[in-house]
Amino acid sequence: MDRTKAQELAWLRTITGELSTRTITRLDETLPWYGNMPPSRRSAIGLVAQTGISSFIQWYEDPTSTPWIASDVFSAAPRELLRSISLQETLQLIRVVVSVVEDRVAPKSEALREAVLHYSRDVAFAAADVYARAAEARGLWDARLEALVVDSILTGESDDELPSRIAALGWHGDGEAAVLVGTAERYVDVDQLRRSARHAGADVLIGLQGTRLVLVLGRLDAPTTEPGTGPAASLSFLEIAQRLADGFSDGPLVLGPPVENLVDASRSARAALAGVAVARSWRHAPRPVAADDLLPERALAGDGLARRTLIEQIYEPLAAHSGELLETLWCYLDNGRSLEATARELFVHPNTVRYRLKKVSDVIGWNATGAREALILQSALIAGSIAQHGRRSPAPKRDTTR
Repeated sequence: MDRTKAQELAWLRTITGELSTRTITRLDETLPWYGNMPPSRRSAIGLVAQTGISSFIQWYEDPTSTPWIASDVFSAAPRELLRSISLQETLQLIRVVVSVVEDRVAPKSEALREAVLHYSRDVAFAAADVYARAAEARGLWDARLEALVVDSILTGESDDELPSRIAALGWHGDGEAAVLVGTAERYVDVDQLRRSARHAGADVLIGLQGTRLVLVLGRLDAPTTEPGTGPAASLSFLEIAQRLADGFSDGPLVLGPPVENLVDASRSARAALAGVAVARSWRHAPRPVAADDLLPERALAGDGLARRTLIEQIYEPLAAHSGELLETLWCYLDNGRSLEATARELFVHPNTVRYRLKKVSDVIGWNATGAREALILQSALIAGSIAQHGRRSPAPKRDTTR
């Protein structure tokens, strides 16, 4: 038996070149993706095939070395090759190599046939192990990169590398982005959040910082529901946030205002974080609540962004459009939202007041007849008036007589 095996090993070593040549020819004939690869990649695949054949001969000589020999087959491949071919393509490669070796070697003896079958199984498991380790490493790297991107968005310390990091994460959000901030348990079902976001037509970046959970949202391209019907309507960010609310723990859940793209999401994040800090001061606040619906509370808490938003979105547009609209809104809010009292103070008909209030709503998008929106508008008038008089008032002179 030993003499027979030694003869078989000697014979196998003499046909190694023949097996390699047949393998390359079979790869070119049966695998279209192999022929489309650049020469350097085809050469690397040929090296893997040759290593597999040589390793089979070594394994046949000493089967106890299976785990190491099988792993050595893929250690010969350059790292770029493992990134460029999939696990399915790798298994196709193994199948071709094994079939070539089996066709040439198996007729020699039954022992060689069984050896080919056992070795092919071990090499297949080794390939799966290589790709599993690569996937695990990539998953850990993606998680660290995602945490870095979310942290950059929260702190506003973005740099020129942020767009490339976002692209590396495979971000598919199109156009506008918004930030959703709330609380969560220490262990969050991240996969469920991603599935819920995809079902809502959104891409998401997830950051968990202690008990604070941050989701950066972007809309995906709207899918087509039925042939010939065109794309389905995209959900608003508030509707997307409502579908993701179950992934958060009890407590404030605040959605920042939409921004033009993900790189500018730090503005949305600042508004959302400021909103979380004051959300409990609004009794019966909806969940989730838009950060801009908390502008009065944020301004009272010293949020400069909220004050600027009140002035830029409410006070300045009204002042630029018409002085009588601003005056009518002041009077209406100061008189407890009474049309008759406002009309008497302005010496106009109540219908004129109604018309002007409707015009106010058309200009700024806020309706002064609602209690909550009236609070927001009055806060904007106060903030705008303070800012306007602050610009006009000269700075007090310092007393230098002492």
